[in-house]
Amino acid sequence: MLPSGNRMRRRDDFTLAVRRGRRAGRPTVVVHLLHRDEAPAADAPPLVGFIVARTVGNAVVRNTARRRLRHLTRPHLDRLPAGSLLVVRANPRAGKARPDELAADLESALDRLLRPASKGRR
Repeated sequence: MLPSGNRMRRRDDFTLAVRRGRRAGRPTVVVHLLHRDEAPAADAPPLVGFIVARTVGNAVVRNTARRRLRHLTRPHLDRLPAGSLLVVRANPRAGKARPDELAADLESALDRLLRPASKGRR
């Protein structure tokens, strides 16, 4: 389970991360990461939120996908910059994906976002 202090709850945080953050897409997930450069947020813990739409499946499938993603994200919390916002959006394939496939896609997307940005790409 994800610690309570790391859960994103405010709609404004979700919107900000999705609209202004860097994005990395994989077959089962799309990950949005926004680094906060503001001084007050520098000592805040990273916040993580999940978006699992109805296209993923019925309520049971969506909740299972959300629980899996929460479980898979927890080991990566220490890699996230302090005060950053991370949104993990499940694609429709996430509902039927094997746990190892979901883990590989999430890790691949996070690796891409946490690499230093090259000059020609954002």
